[in-house]
Amino acid sequence: MAKLEAKTKENPKLLQNTLSDGRVSLYLEYYLGRTQWIDDETGKTKIKHDRKKESLNLYMISNPRTPIERQANKQTLELAIEIRVEKEQELKKDKTGKRLFKFKGINFLDYFQIYNDNYTKKDIRMMKGALQRFKDFLKEEYPIYQNQIKPEQINKDMITSFVEYLESKSKGEGASNYYQHFKRVIIYAVEHDAMSKNPCTGIKCKIDNQILRKDVLSEEEMSKLINTTYTGQNPEIRRAFAFCLYTGIRFCDVIELKYSNVDYSNKLLKFDQAKTKGHSSKSGVIIKLNDGHFTLIGEKLEKDDFIFHLPSHTMCLKALKHWTARAGIDKHITWHCARHSFAVNILNNGANIKIVASLLGHSGLQHTEKYTRATDSLMEAAINSLPILKF
Repeated sequence: MAKLEAKTKENPKLLQNTLSDGRVSLYLEYYLGRTQWIDDETGKTKIKHDRKKESLNLYMISNPRTPIERQANKQTLELAIEIRVEKEQELKKDKTGKRLFKFKGINFLDYFQIYNDNYTKKDIRMMKGALQRFKDFLKEEYPIYQNQIKPEQINKDMITSFVEYLESKSKGEGASNYYQHFKRVIIYAVEHDAMSKNPCTGIKCKIDNQILRKDVLSEEEMSKLINTTYTGQNPEIRRAFAFCLYTGIRFCDVIELKYSNVDYSNKLLKFDQAKTKGHSSKSGVIIKLNDGHFTLIGEKLEKDDFIFHLPSHTMCLKALKHWTARAGIDKHITWHCARHSFAVNILNNGANIKIVASLLGHSGLQHTEKYTRATDSLMEAAINSLPILKF
């Protein structure tokens, strides 16, 4: 990749720095003037140039090898150049009171894609899904913008329609989750002056978080599933999903579990939840293990070894769908359903809601209450399953 050559008259200048992981970080360097004085000891004139650096949080691949990587570099560089020009106009505005233009011609879809390309958190699938939902929405509702839309063309009316579109296309909490991830890019764009104001302000995706919308497996169905095996079944997926059913942990956590997380002497599992790590003081979870858990964990190996060697989330989901079909379970079961099934079943067996909240790593009871409502509905269904009493 060619090194950036900043023009001498540009202020700020767009520069680059190669990181230890091989990525190239783009940043701006401002020239803020100079300070001149006479040195008391030597009598010579000294000059100090004042400069300031600003990270753009944009990264390029140092040695792109594929057309996709080269195109990603091109888009990232174009965005960085647009930001540099915008910042230059801000400096000119400070001096002259005028502003020439603001991100002229920027395509918000490209901006969103570059944001995703530089996204490093574990919920990247939701970020990609949010972008795809917005593209699908534009294609269906605003076809004139399906390939290119400027930030200033995204208004409250469009966002209101987008939320309604999400609610019509997604089940359960899906609509709300996609909207929350979409708003991250909007907020980022506003903070970095790619948008003048937030069009999402005051527009909410309505959902009752106290209702459990996903299917759960009963204890009978759990046993039925675990006892179902077939030729070609991935034993690691089978073992890991069973572990989730009996601990309530998420897929993003079970795939990262190592033997160092297991305290064999005290029969404890300790780990930090990927979802809240670094964002909450209550991200740590401690689960008491029994002999059944240890049959799934197996013998103690090297502490840095993974307990479960799983393929991608997509492959695990396909395998789970095939497995539940083989077991004759007519429900839409995902990996997260294991977490819900665990919570509902131990509540049905008399567990205290505070204990359940602790086992699930919830920061408060409000996140756990939806499971108590689910157990209430299951108990009602159980009662209603009895034949009508004729007296």
